Amino acid sequence: MDGLTHRFAAANGIRFHYVEAGAGSPILFLHGFPEFWYAWRHQIPALAAAGFRAFAPDLRGYNLTERPTRVVAYRPKILIADIAAFIEEVIREPVFLVGHDWGGVLAWRCAALHSRLVRKLVILNAPHPAAREDALRAHPRLWLQTLYMVRFQIPILPEQILRSGDFARLETVWRREPVHPHAFTDADIARYKSAFSAPDALTGPLNYYRAAFRFSRDLLDPPQIVSVPTLVLWGEQDPYLHVRLIDSLPRYVPNLEVRRIFNSSHWIQNDIPNQINRDLLAFLTR
Repeated sequence: MDGLTHRFAAANGIRFHYVEAGAGSPILFLHGFPEFWYAWRHQIPALAAAGFRAFAPDLRGYNLTERPTRVVAYRPKILIADIAAFIEEVIREPVFLVGHDWGGVLAWRCAALHSRLVRKLVILNAPHPAAREDALRAHPRLWLQTLYMVRFQIPILPEQILRSGDFARLETVWRREPVHPHAFTDADIARYKSAFSAPDALTGPLNYYRAAFRFSRDLLDPPQIVSVPTLVLWGEQDPYLHVRLIDSLPRYVPNLEVRRIFNSSHWIQNDIPNQINRDLLAFLTR
């Protein structure tokens, strides 16, 4: 991709790989599972062209960033500290923070715990931890959508299953789950497969789920209030995260805008990239 600079930097004791583009106010993009910085390939050029300095790291355990092997290295409080340290030590000023999936969960917690580092927050299909608990209590059937997380608790086997058949299960996800048929092109899928092809490249990402079960209080302890201006973009055709998960968000986010988008899936920034870019720019420049 033209206009991107690949860099490495230390933050919170590990070596991060990240891409950077543009100049101006910093915007930090946090990807989810199973992706890496490339999840934001449509957003980085658009935001850089609009006058932002875009940063997109590979999160701990992903792609070219350092990959500790022990589950405890991925407990949520360490992952949140990674983001805060990256902002403080690499970017060195408060950011517009954008997160999807696991990156969105970390963004929620970073904004609650380190509001001085976040100017505005944008969340794409990622539940606020406390609002998620509210929804699961109110609608117990939603627990059925979390069964894949339970299966990820098994050691070693999930990595083998996901890697089998040239990543056949992940390829099915990338090809069939988006609403729009070419959200992930052949070239995109090849790039994702390459990023996860090393023998231990799936263990770190799966350890996010394992550590979240073991150290759930890291996500659920106070503070839960997010005071910065926040935009939530939610693709309603999400097989993992029901839209009811955002029902109680106003309890925790007083300065909140929500856009529910029917014709989009969990992979929202891949499904409708141009609309997401417009929504980002409208909110961040307001």
